[in-house]
Amino acid sequence: MQSDKEPSKKSIREILHQTALEAPSVSGVYLWRNAENTVIYVGKAKNLKNRLSSYFAGNKDLKTRLLVSAAASIEYITTENEYEAFLLENNMIKKYSPRYNINLKDGKSYPVIRITNEDFPRLFKTRNILHDGSTYFGPYPDAGALDSFIDTLYQIYPLRHCKVLRQRESPCLYYHIGQCKAPCCSRISKESYNEFFGEITRLLEGKGVETRKKLEEEMKRASKSLNFEKAARIRDGLSALSILQKQNVVEGFDSEDRDYIAYHRDGELVSFTVLKIREGKLLGRDNYRVKSLNEEDELIGEFMNVYYSAKDEVPPSIYVPTQRDYEIVQEWILRTLGSDSRLVVVDNDSEKKHVAAMNMAFHNAKEDILRRLRERSDLPALEELRELLGLKKLPVRIEGFDIAHIGGKFPVASLVSFYNGNPDKKNYRYFRLKTTDGYIDDFQSMREATSRRYTRLLNEQADFPDLILIDGGIGQVNAVKGVLDLLELDIPVIALAEKNEEIWLPDATKAIVLPRRSDALRLLQRIRDETHRFATSRNQRLRTKENIVSVFLELPSVGERRASLLEKRFVTIENLSASTKEDVMSAINVSENAALSIIENAVLLSRIRKEKKESQMRSLGSAGTTAQTAAQAQYIDELAEKIQEKFDKT
Repeated sequence: MQSDKEPSKKSIREILHQTALEAPSVSGVYLWRNAENTVIYVGKAKNLKNRLSSYFAGNKDLKTRLLVSAAASIEYITTENEYEAFLLENNMIKKYSPRYNINLKDGKSYPVIRITNEDFPRLFKTRNILHDGSTYFGPYPDAGALDSFIDTLYQIYPLRHCKVLRQRESPCLYYHIGQCKAPCCSRISKESYNEFFGEITRLLEGKGVETRKKLEEEMKRASKSLNFEKAARIRDGLSALSILQKQNVVEGFDSEDRDYIAYHRDGELVSFTVLKIREGKLLGRDNYRVKSLNEEDELIGEFMNVYYSAKDEVPPSIYVPTQRDYEIVQEWILRTLGSDSRLVVVDNDSEKKHVAAMNMAFHNAKEDILRRLRERSDLPALEELRELLGLKKLPVRIEGFDIAHIGGKFPVASLVSFYNGNPDKKNYRYFRLKTTDGYIDDFQSMREATSRRYTRLLNEQADFPDLILIDGGIGQVNAVKGVLDLLELDIPVIALAEKNEEIWLPDATKAIVLPRRSDALRLLQRIRDETHRFATSRNQRLRTKENIVSVFLELPSVGERRASLLEKRFVTIENLSASTKEDVMSAINVSENAALSIIENAVLLSRIRKEKKESQMRSLGSAGTTAQTAAQAQYIDELAEKIQEKFDKT
């Protein structure tokens, strides 16, 4: 979106390119506008930042060059997933008829599953919504996945195929091949037939765990009986179901007009997003930027009082966030505007389409706040921090640390960097911790992470941050201060304890507690939360990788089944190397010689792993990237080892 600030002296192309670079790396829809503010192109993207940046990279075709040359601004709307972007793009193309878009001449909508309102229902794909009591699921942009899923349903469930149910004396071919129970000949009751649709409905609603298990068991039985064709059909159907269930619904099948209102706040900055649903279609969204010091539960009412000024502007339903008291606002709509519109609170128990739409509104409001923070450089928060901490200069560069592990396993430390109060992701780092792998010691973990970080900066003679923020309390901040002292670095360091949002300085006896509305506290919370997110994501990746690749598979003559049994029995390769042949023989049912061979190889593998870990420990002071880097940083490595030795003694 365009900045609220005064226009710069940059060229229009440079401004457009900057907007593209600042776009979020999420799915969404983007609009190009000309100097008259007319929409000239609408596109969708899996990654908005990558897609928009691509318009300014390399040699482009004539059409793309014309688009860029004709544009004066770029606007984008973020979505929860590609599916929502797909739907929204179509609706907005129909709304604006942009010059540089391909006109879709067939006017097709997206397919849905229809279950007819009959005694013996039918199930099929359609693009037409009839308000006749039928049940609909979707829409689904992936028509191929939908076809595969429906085919699987007809293979598993004996659903009728005929369009019109007529009474017959003898059943058709589908009955004789086991794909229909012949309701036309009264060979199945209505109750028994509708049990099939109960299971199918639960599947489509994402609640059919038992039904999914039933399908998986049917697939296994088909495979064991060498009916691989049937097994493949069920497999493809389950795969298609997984694709369909990942698609959130933001398009309703009723014609009700409604608005979804959400907001996001950061200090005094508040951004509201209104999603407009008209005739069951998501047409677009409006963003509104305001400054307010009002309480949380009054913001929606404050906004609606300005946004709606006449009865004909208010849709029949207005959907609002949960955990707010809207009684007064509802009364205001009724008495002042004379409208009988209802306010509907959206929570986790609401219909899926309402939850998806509200999440989309929240996401857009939050993204707008992030854009506003980038534009203002968060100077008030930085000034408050300098005064609060008595810093010699403005803390332009702040680095934050956090630790993540699972019971001491897969320990990682995250480092995030904020510049001018905003994330500087190119300077994010993470450390696979070596000294605390296998046990929990947050203090030692912080020592290792910070010693590795700042010994590397010393070695590279790089710039240091103006402030270090630790996720923790007095113990963590003192541990880091000890590392900085040994490195003879004068960098201010503080900790933010999550429980009471207390700020701790080294060797302090009392924490600093800031008002909840403090700009400085808000900035520190953003940094702390980002370090936690980054650390957790890295920890999860390590866990996934470890769970997929078992170290026991590295043993000769050990396949997946034996590796699974050995891992279940011995847990670690070290335990296996210390076991007896009898233990191994009982675990995987092998001969004595085979058991001895496995133990010998386990001893060898364990020794190799131990040597590798010791080598890693020796290179503690380097950033942990390459062996060459570690070799070049010998002096700093030695310094890091001395730091480690000192703390080991204490």
